[in-house]
Amino acid sequence: MPERETVWIIGASDGIGAALARAWAATGARLILSARSEDRLASFAAELGPDHVAQPLDVSDRDSLDRAAQAIAARGPVDRVVHLAAIYDPGKVADIDAEKAEQIVTVNLAGTFHVAQVAPKVLRAGGQMALCGSVAGYIGLPQGQIYSATKAGVINLAETLRAELSGKVDVRLINPGFVETRLTAQNDFDMPAMVTPEHAAEEIIKGLLSRSFEVHFPRRLTWPLKWLSALPYWAALPLTGRLTR
Repeated sequence: MPERETVWIIGASDGIGAALARAWAATGARLILSARSEDRLASFAAELGPDHVAQPLDVSDRDSLDRAAQAIAARGPVDRVVHLAAIYDPGKVADIDAEKAEQIVTVNLAGTFHVAQVAPKVLRAGGQMALCGSVAGYIGLPQGQIYSATKAGVINLAETLRAELSGKVDVRLINPGFVETRLTAQNDFDMPAMVTPEHAAEEIIKGLLSRSFEVHFPRRLTWPLKWLSALPYWAALPLTGRLTR
């Protein structure tokens, strides 16, 4: 990793984002930490050290994101932008509140779109933009509901951007499995191959330093789901249907 690399982490206040910030800070990188919670961000930045900056924003509010990007650009170019911010509400499609579903779409999918438009403006030439999907976006599964649909959209968007920004921005896709966070704590079903945020951070940094477009983990979960998503519907849908029983 280049000395004194500057990394902008969006969704840095807890979970994977906070673990990633701690891991990158330990390498000597300068961090720009973003999330909605201004007080928590300021405290976290101070905890990590004087070289790190808190830049609160709301990805669902384009004006908020634009203002943050302007402030960041004024400090100089960024080497990497890693977007992790998302919200989640488990349950079946028929049971989810319509307003909550709209909020999930706004934050997870529209928010990622906003970041995809803004991030290249602050990146150095050839810098990296990593967007966070999920293995939940590989194929429709019971209780994935609107969250999984938004993550499928993020995966598609990252694939599009990889082609559109080729040679200008190094676009990457992060697809985690189950990670022990406040989001997965809402689940009332078995979550196979659960990993800690610290393990997730280690996998992400290793993956973003490699040449692979997609960073996915843990492999004992992601490869079977990739296999399932590659099957024709006549084979895949009966298998996913069994998960409802």
